[in-house]
Amino acid sequence: MKFSVAIAGLLSVTLAHPENLSRREVQRRSAISKRCEPSAANFNRKRMEKRWPGGGNTTYQIQAEAPYFDSIQNSTCVLSPITTEGPYVWPRSQTLRQDMSEGQPGVPLWMDIGVIDVTTCEPLPNVLLNFWHCNATGSYSSFTGLSPNIGFVELLDQLGIDVEDFEIGVTDLHTDKTTFHRGMWPTNDGGVMEMKTTFPGFYSGRTLHIHVQAYTDWTLHDNGTVSSGNIVSTGQLYFDESLSAQLMALEPYASHTQINRTTNSIDSIYEGGLEGGYNPVFSVVAADGKDYENGVIGFITIGVDPNADGVDNSM
Repeated sequence: MKFSVAIAGLLSVTLAHPENLSRREVQRRSAISKRCEPSAANFNRKRMEKRWPGGGNTTYQIQAEAPYFDSIQNSTCVLSPITTEGPYVWPRSQTLRQDMSEGQPGVPLWMDIGVIDVTTCEPLPNVLLNFWHCNATGSYSSFTGLSPNIGFVELLDQLGIDVEDFEIGVTDLHTDKTTFHRGMWPTNDGGVMEMKTTFPGFYSGRTLHIHVQAYTDWTLHDNGTVSSGNIVSTGQLYFDESLSAQLMALEPYASHTQINRTTNSIDSIYEGGLEGGYNPVFSVVAADGKDYENGVIGFITIGVDPNADGVDNSM
């Protein structure tokens, strides 16, 4: 994916942008989502049967912890538009685990995610979900040497890289071998999975978000590495602005004062994620049933087409 000078001019604060989908494709996906709404709603019957979030399984064996809720949560199927991976994708640092927090400071976050097959409106097991996001003060692991307070186009200029020559997933900007807030885990037989992390902060030009990719074709090797292909979905997940504002007032988020926080309403990517009636925003509950500041459980349903022509990718 190469970016032209024209695009760079439009995206002076961030290089990430949604892929262009035809109106026909947006309408098709919207119709599929609506068709699957009743099936997704049937999974709500045990929604409030709470379980304390598991500690995560960090071994290489696929034995998923029970999710916080018994089954897929959202009453509306989410079929995300294809969205850019962003410039901080780095497959070499992705790790198969259910806890990717690595002791990073901030509010604990458990992501309880269901995956539904949009061709059948049924839960989809054994889909590998791949996540990455920044830490409380805006830095991505593997890129901690890059300032989160500088727009990406300006950052490239400082590095002496022409924006025309930058290519996501090809141009190597990584600065270290850190792996915090990067992780992968498959859905269980019920089509759900849980990932523990830390509530993200923000960096220049972007609202709070978490990147996610879904793979229907992947292989676990004896040494713990994963080969994956056929990316059937690439998206970004968000939080309600009121929750973000509440948690950004806490430390260590509040110490990030070098730049103003970009909100959902002015983010360059957020609005595109809502096209066609999609809802890439987590529904949340307090982990202790009382106060979000003590921990957040976010749940969402991702709709994927397992027969879609994906992009081959190895990790």
